[in-house]
Amino acid sequence: MKSQDIRKQFLQFFESKGHLIVPSAPIVLKDDPTLMFNNSGMAQFKEYFLGNAEPKSKRIADTQKCLRVSGKHNDLEDVGFDTYHHTMFEMLGNWSFGDYFKKEAIAWAWEFLTEVLKLEKDRLYVSVFEGNPTENVPFDQEAWDLWKQFVSEDRIIKGNKKDNFWEMGDQGPCGPCSEIHIDLRSDEERAKVSGYSLVNADHPQVVEIWNNVFMEFNRKADGSLEKLPAQHVDTGMGFERLCMALQGKTSNYDTDVFTPLIEKVEQITGLKYTTNDVILSDNEESQNKINIAIRVIVDHVRAVAFAIADGQLPSNTGAGYVIRRILRRAIRYGFTFLNTKEPFIYELVAVLANQMGEFFPEIKSQQQLVTNVIREEEASFLRTLEQGLQLLENVVSETKGNEVSGAKVFELYDTFGFPKDLTALILKEKGFTFNEADFETELQKQKARSRAASEVTTDDWKILIDGNVETFVGYDQTENEVKITRIRKVDSKKDGILYQIVLDNTPFYPEGGGQVGDKGTLFSANESIEIFDTKKENNLILHFAKQLPEAVEANFVAKVNTDLRTSTSKNHTATHLMHLALRTILGTHVEQKGSLVNPNYLRFDFSHFSKVSDDEIKQVEAFVNARIEEQLQLVEHRNIPIQLAMAQGAMALFGEKYGDTVRMIEFGDSKELCGGIHVKNTADIWHFKIISEGAVAAGIRRIEAITGDAVKDFYKNQENTLADLKETLKNPQDILKSVVSLQDDNAKLKKQIEQLLREKAKNLKGELASELQEINGIKFLAKQVDLNPEGAKDLAYELGNLGDNLFLVLATADENKPMLTCYISKELVASHNLNAGQVVRELGKYIQGGGGGQSFFATAGGKNVEGIKEALEKAVEFIK
Repeated sequence: MKSQDIRKQFLQFFESKGHLIVPSAPIVLKDDPTLMFNNSGMAQFKEYFLGNAEPKSKRIADTQKCLRVSGKHNDLEDVGFDTYHHTMFEMLGNWSFGDYFKKEAIAWAWEFLTEVLKLEKDRLYVSVFEGNPTENVPFDQEAWDLWKQFVSEDRIIKGNKKDNFWEMGDQGPCGPCSEIHIDLRSDEERAKVSGYSLVNADHPQVVEIWNNVFMEFNRKADGSLEKLPAQHVDTGMGFERLCMALQGKTSNYDTDVFTPLIEKVEQITGLKYTTNDVILSDNEESQNKINIAIRVIVDHVRAVAFAIADGQLPSNTGAGYVIRRILRRAIRYGFTFLNTKEPFIYELVAVLANQMGEFFPEIKSQQQLVTNVIREEEASFLRTLEQGLQLLENVVSETKGNEVSGAKVFELYDTFGFPKDLTALILKEKGFTFNEADFETELQKQKARSRAASEVTTDDWKILIDGNVETFVGYDQTENEVKITRIRKVDSKKDGILYQIVLDNTPFYPEGGGQVGDKGTLFSANESIEIFDTKKENNLILHFAKQLPEAVEANFVAKVNTDLRTSTSKNHTATHLMHLALRTILGTHVEQKGSLVNPNYLRFDFSHFSKVSDDEIKQVEAFVNARIEEQLQLVEHRNIPIQLAMAQGAMALFGEKYGDTVRMIEFGDSKELCGGIHVKNTADIWHFKIISEGAVAAGIRRIEAITGDAVKDFYKNQENTLADLKETLKNPQDILKSVVSLQDDNAKLKKQIEQLLREKAKNLKGELASELQEINGIKFLAKQVDLNPEGAKDLAYELGNLGDNLFLVLATADENKPMLTCYISKELVASHNLNAGQVVRELGKYIQGGGGGQSFFATAGGKNVEGIKEALEKAVEFIK
């Protein structure tokens, strides 16, 4: 059975059981401060389990893209080495929110696996929670009795808390679970050893395929459990493992989920992948490494491609850093074990889009962008690897003995992303090792620093008003009377002790959709509390304060800082107008890929294949300012059906999660789905000005712009700069003419200086020719000269004309910047295997720098002028 058919059958089965089929949420979570990525099928439904929102149906089924590479659920280091762990995987799930419970969940799981998919019953084992007396959670007798209807007791396993009690995190909804495992071993192996003994023992062919979680409890901050007001079902079935079972394979990578990608890698590299059915002997270790590398690459490209398609670009911070790290791991495995020195992983995106585009249309529509970004990231990291190789050469040359410092290896890893195992491989080839204990010590220090910086302790909510559903009134009001419904304390190593406050209704806009959260004040008759930020978590709007009111039960007035709100709204509306301008002027291929809207400026990332020209920037500015001058009135559609909004031409953003009803913002021809705050009329913006444009990644550009008072300040600064310039130039009548005249004079003077330096170099030629020494039949000179680097180059070539056996190193210190120039006659390069690039790289260490060039001519710059003397003294060693 093909993987596409398996997916469809699952969804059709649960649709027949009254479940609403919903699409996968984006793999990247943009508005959940507790998670970077969707790491489980239930992540998009957290607010329903917590009782903070009502689901559109009490029964839901889906397949969810998941990513597990950080935090509590981290499978990254296992990927490639076994046959069933993945970074990105699909989780098939059916959900009950206070509707059915264990009886239905267990019966339907068995029915689907054995009657619909026809899995062999004697290969299946189930587990139930054995109980935990210390937490007063009993043995799950109900699940045990339900399973006895379908399987014999010798196939039911009692599992401990680690295996059979599922928790969302350190706090939150949790409960006992009942897993279904399948034994994929041969009949001969099963006859020898029972699958019962191999369940949860990390056997690659005895694996969990389905987990039925029975959400009954809430884990509190002190570790205790309390009963949830309703019982929920949260199930998850590993799609890739299910495909392995149904396609008769013993490895996920042998299924049609991965084989098209593997075949493409084989085609590109000319290497073959051996399936899990082929047993490799010890002397085939190189083939095993090839297999691991290919598994790493085909797994990682899925995670990276879908993350980019959902709007997360690789970067050096946060979720972007995680994506970059996954991709670099794949590149490094290809570089080391598949001998791929040029970008190639990007070529797999087309295969992935063709394979999964039907069910996940985002990978198809974003194919070109994903391809461009991965190709650029590959090229960049391959350059870094080459740089790392050179740095490693330097480390080796400075090492006494044959053990390199672990701290040096960690520095390569931490600063340049140079992997430890690649370093070990290269050192081994050179007869070196490194001190792994020192490396681990430095790594643990870094992890401790990172944990300390991000450590957060969150108390339980203190509920002041039960059953209240908070209301956001900020579209219509910036001030209103409120009551506090719940509070909790948060202790952050980074920010200290903070408090999160929830109100029964609030005018404060929570951070989301690129717009920053509101600031303002919460005050009563007797006190005032500053609100310094507002965020949304699990459908609750959290108001952040550094202290709590003394009387939390009092009546308060919540007042937004309207100066900041007004400036932010101007920038948000201008963002919409600019989006329309870019699509009008550059083309409809332009799509938003990220944004930031705050009171000071707006930042907008968008897909575009080239630099936006100065003329195009002027056109965009003119377009937006024309819409401002038209005084377009805000037309707001609240709770409009999403199909109707799209039919009316509204722009929806990839990677965003939309409900059945949405809010559409309209300013003339600009129509976007948006939950942010906007001006009532475009005239309120006053003026729009782009202040920068540049590249963020391959195919992604970034524009920063300002509006309102910021534009006034910008022009005021320009005016002041012009006045200062005019005064500096002695108040000429025509400033532009005066500046052009200065530039002309400067160009003439530069030419005169260059001519003088060339003449000086010619004069030095005769002087230095007499200083040439003959060593081993080679004319040698290493000397510091009073020239700039360009003059040293001219002098080197002048001296090179004197004969065919010259080895020359010249040093300069123009403007206190040391530079080494090496010239070697081409005949010497050939006959003595000399290389000017290698010479300057070695001598460059003495001036704390480096460089390179051709075999006969190369230069190296540095920082340490004092090192010139030693560098020149060492130069002679190359010809002795």
